[in-house]
Amino acid sequence: MTSYAPLPVTFVKGKGVWLEDKAGERYLDALSGIAVCSLGHAHPTITEAIADQAGKLIHTSNLYHIELQEKLAARLCKIASMDRAFFSNSGAEANEAAIKLARLYGHEKGIGKPVIVVMEGSFHGRTMATLTATGNPKVQDGFGPLLEGFKRIPYNDIKALETLAERTSDIVAVLCEPIQGEGGVNVPAEDFLTRIRSICDQRGWLMILDEIQTGMGRTGKWFAYLHENVVPDVITLAKALGNGVPIGACIAKGRAAELFAPGNHGSTFGGNPLACRVALTVIETLEANNLISRAEAMGNYLRKQLEVALKNLEGVSDIRGKGMMIGIELERECGDLAQSSLEKRLLINVTAGNTIRLLPPLVVSKEECDLIVKTLSDLIKSFLQK
Repeated sequence: MTSYAPLPVTFVKGKGVWLEDKAGERYLDALSGIAVCSLGHAHPTITEAIADQAGKLIHTSNLYHIELQEKLAARLCKIASMDRAFFSNSGAEANEAAIKLARLYGHEKGIGKPVIVVMEGSFHGRTMATLTATGNPKVQDGFGPLLEGFKRIPYNDIKALETLAERTSDIVAVLCEPIQGEGGVNVPAEDFLTRIRSICDQRGWLMILDEIQTGMGRTGKWFAYLHENVVPDVITLAKALGNGVPIGACIAKGRAAELFAPGNHGSTFGGNPLACRVALTVIETLEANNLISRAEAMGNYLRKQLEVALKNLEGVSDIRGKGMMIGIELERECGDLAQSSLEKRLLINVTAGNTIRLLPPLVVSKEECDLIVKTLSDLIKSFLQK
């Protein structure tokens, strides 16, 4: 089906931050499959784990105990200060689980039609519930009627949340991204999450953070909320958790971790031995190579070099981000830059119409960062002169 409009290239293999097409041309991947391949392509440790586990056991179903799933749950919960985990196959499914938890929580409190507060500019997935939660009318267009039970406020606007709290009695949770990815790499105020946590505590709401794009070290911490030293009630993960092998996770603490009972939710493939073995290996590799602290250092370097290269350039509105999550906002639409960059053998994408998004693998070198800066700054200068 014509769900996609792919760029005119087919990749056949990769190594590290580089991909190779059918003609043998090499491309520097500054997108990581949209924040997925944080360890780069064909990482030898991941390859070994996939091959070894495939030779032992791939799938049994959740009718039985799965030791690797239990180990992964324990590992993630320890890192995130959570209590329990539910595993799925994608970020959208992880967010579906979180939404169901919020509704169960509301019904437990006697609220017949529980409301979840969501944000403008957000992206949470393309299932019907996550589509409704997503703050992008273009993504929702044609799929009505959307689900009830969501109230939307501007991102990074605590006053709007406080006002909504006074006017709406059936709120049970707040769902947001610590940094909006698809919305344009929008970085909120430094105390944004802390203030949401405070309001949730005062009102008895669940704080749900979508860390699907920001999690697993991308921002220079295991999870982006750790920059503020707060702990949410529910966290959703996917993307980099499996470095390309599909896996999602909804992890929770306290009452939120106890809401699901047998029969409330499930997944045929979720948390199978292969996916969990890979996710455990991803965690071990990130730790063994200090890649999370490296993401912060190299991300800061990349952002500063971009600031130098594009300094005072008319047409560049902002350069922002955290760690290896960087957005370059231009004053006009720039979707064509993805194709222009491809022709220069650099993979980027444009989100929110006018923001160039960079999500390089965490293993990118300083020299490769310099190449990204040189190629991209030349492209932007040329584009803005047209």
